[in-house]
Amino acid sequence: MQKVVIIGAGPAGLTAAYELIKNKKNYQITVLEENDCIGGISRTVNHNGNRMDIGGHRFFSKDERVVKWWNDLMPLQGAPSFDDLKTQRNFALNSGGPDPEKQDIVMLKRRRISRIFYKHKFFDYPLKLSLNTVFNLGIFTTAKAALSYILSMLRKLPETSLENFYINRFGKKLYSMFFEGYTEKLWGRHPRDISADWGAQRVKGLSIWAIIKDIFQKILPCKKRHIETSLIEEFSYPKYGPGQLWETAAEKIKENGVEIIKNAKVIAFNSKQKHLTEVIYEKDGKKITLPADIVISSMPIKDLIAGTDAPDKIKELAQGLPYRDFVTVGVLLKKINLKNQTKIKTLNNLIPDCWIYVQDSSVKLGRIQIFNNWSPYLVKKPEESVWIGLEYFCSEGDEYWQMTDRQWLEHAASELQKMGIINNSAEIEDFHVERVKKAYPAYFDTYKDIDKIINYINSFDNLFCIGRNGQHRYNNMDHSMATAFALVDYLTGKTSDKTAVWNVNTEKSYHESK
Repeated sequence: MQKVVIIGAGPAGLTAAYELIKNKKNYQITVLEENDCIGGISRTVNHNGNRMDIGGHRFFSKDERVVKWWNDLMPLQGAPSFDDLKTQRNFALNSGGPDPEKQDIVMLKRRRISRIFYKHKFFDYPLKLSLNTVFNLGIFTTAKAALSYILSMLRKLPETSLENFYINRFGKKLYSMFFEGYTEKLWGRHPRDISADWGAQRVKGLSIWAIIKDIFQKILPCKKRHIETSLIEEFSYPKYGPGQLWETAAEKIKENGVEIIKNAKVIAFNSKQKHLTEVIYEKDGKKITLPADIVISSMPIKDLIAGTDAPDKIKELAQGLPYRDFVTVGVLLKKINLKNQTKIKTLNNLIPDCWIYVQDSSVKLGRIQIFNNWSPYLVKKPEESVWIGLEYFCSEGDEYWQMTDRQWLEHAASELQKMGIINNSAEIEDFHVERVKKAYPAYFDTYKDIDKIINYINSFDNLFCIGRNGQHRYNNMDHSMATAFALVDYLTGKTSDKTAVWNVNTEKSYHESK
């Protein structure tokens, strides 16, 4: 029986464990998780009965294997949820599916509504060619944006940076308004200093032309409709947030004999002739050595390499891989000043957005989550409270990262007032601060030499890297799961290419078409 050590109990690690237990006679599996919770950045945090989705996770994928995996664990709702009943929402339900008012293991079907908040006005996200956009921009600015886009079509820039990537797809005017400042806020770097690879992964296929095609395909009948990832209109969502699905998966994994050890920080590896033999981790101040025949890592590459006897050059490159961290401030309010001017019915006529992207460069705030709209069950009293998450991008150790919870509350209240969302800080009834390390693998600094690091990792015959941090790719959750599928297919002999795990979410067709 082979001893398998999986590092990380996030989506990639748990998916790998879940798939391997189907072959449980062949494997003895141990999962090591550095923190005391399950799900990685896809976890759910419960604060006084109000739950926070760390980062926001829409359950949508064009990978049918991923969708089936989700729905096998948590079936789609077969009856209306609390807010569906109150607003008399009419939509297709899953025949025979669970009733979210009576059962907890259930996926809700939610509307995908996100908008940009720019100069105190709402714009569609992604940008759409609509009367609302023209009205908000004004005729003069709209004309300049249109001319700028036409020029970008006639003269393509070399895609040597994220800046050129965006300009080629949206024109310089829209880029300067909606992409430049926000990207710098997110990454702490100007888009000209960031690799175009980030845009290629996150907005693959999305452009003004893609938006125009999407509009006409909704109007005109067609046999087959390709949906850009950023244009989806519905998604599934666990009743109590993403962490609920991963906690459910973890319980099933444990029932099948897998040991999940929390608060276990992997610090080193022993190896012999490019074969890892042991994983060394710390728990409760003690170092523990675990024998391993197969090591599956979703830990950050820089930490993985630091624990090996890699050549100094490889260690130097790995240590130079950049990350962006973030802080989420959960704020409980009675109401917000933003009015629902859409035709969508919501509880208490709350604005219907899941996310609001804050493009205003005069505030540090990057995004606002409205947890009521992700699921009414995230909020203790959804008819009486508005529970929002304020997302701030920063770097571990900088002045923002080191702010106390009270300082974060004061800062968040000040920015909410400046934006006109609340009148004063006295309206805040409760709050909670979550700090998330290495949330976003970044595409600059030594990232340009990532292939050298990957080649070193692949030189070990029993070491496999999966997931967002495991591959230093800004993957969505479904892509992280797909890396685990690819790995298990290789380990169980369904495929023969060891490096196939690195090819997930690198092909344009994978991301754009079903």
